[in-house]
Amino acid sequence: MAERTVLITGGTRGIGRALALRLAADGSDLVLGYARDDEAAAQTQAEVEALGVRCTTVRADLSSEAGVDELFDRALVASPRLDAVVNNAGGTFHVGRLVDTPVDVIRRVVDVNLTGAILVARRAVMVLPGGGVLVNISSGAATTGSPGEYVHYAATKAGIDALTRGLAIEAAPQGIRVVGVAPGTTETDVHADAGDPGRPARVAARHPMGRVAQPEEIAEVIAFALSPAASYVAGTTIRATGGA
Repeated sequence: MAERTVLITGGTRGIGRALALRLAADGSDLVLGYARDDEAAAQTQAEVEALGVRCTTVRADLSSEAGVDELFDRALVASPRLDAVVNNAGGTFHVGRLVDTPVDVIRRVVDVNLTGAILVARRAVMVLPGGGVLVNISSGAATTGSPGEYVHYAATKAGIDALTRGLAIEAAPQGIRVVGVAPGTTETDVHADAGDPGRPARVAARHPMGRVAQPEEIAEVIAFALSPAASYVAGTTIRATGGA
């Protein structure tokens, strides 16, 4: 058994997949939650296991308490001890002005990005040991507001920043660190899922660095937040936005 087991929600695509491969290379066993893409889950699991660690994938709806319980219950069967949780599930599901965003999309984004993340964080602090780490994935949108693109998503990520701050203080007496990481625009499937696959190219054209992030770059920041090198980092959200 590896010295560390990490649970990653949204762990089979995009940043989650990159992080899974990064942590597996360091020898961590993994439990990867995912919402719907069975093919991506199977491929990521195979890639992780090829690096010599154990990997369990769990399909679960994290917008419900039952789905969160299923994820953690199955994770704890696979590994009696979870050492870290990365709260990464989410999506924008739409690009456009708030007035043009359907109410059902707004509710879905709030359910997945905020309600689901709070439920995952709640369960994480119930099961993590002293020395455990919870990393909540926010977004640069939490501070820019993303006008004209996805204000609804930005609002949920601002809530994640508040979750990180408050929960870090609550969990500190248990010896659990709670940290946030806020990526900028990253080259992942989230844009195509929202119906706008060309968004990264548009953002890159006006970005200070002239490009968007690669998932592996964000994975490195999350890996730092999880590591002993970040032992005195808690209650804050690390921006990884390339200066934007």
